[in-house]
Amino acid sequence: MEVIGKVKLIGDVQTFGSNGFQKRELVVTTDDQYPQMINIEFQQDKTDLLNNYKVGQDVKVSINLRGREWINPQGEAKYFNSIVGWRIENLSQAPAGGNIPSPDNFEPASKVTDEEPDDLPF
Repeated sequence: MEVIGKVKLIGDVQTFGSNGFQKRELVVTTDDQYPQMINIEFQQDKTDLLNNYKVGQDVKVSINLRGREWINPQGEAKYFNSIVGWRIENLSQAPAGGNIPSPDNFEPASKVTDEEPDDLPF
């Protein structure tokens, strides 16, 4: 599954427990009629994927839905869901004219006439 939208927040890496479990949160605002702010967790070595992203960038995030059961002290089952990201892609456009050569770098065509054959297939 994928979530597409604009980066609203990139959290710091958080470490939990004696085994050093790490997670980092990313909030993406969707571009729907009713925009949603989706909180996505990146875990363990995937937390580094967010290092090159900034608030305001358009992204596509590949996600997995995770669910778990917890039995409370009264013996009742409670269920929790999480959205876990495993890939992120930048969808923001590069600045216009970034790698496009100037027209001055090209030589003008010579001896062009209307009598040239039109052999293009379209």
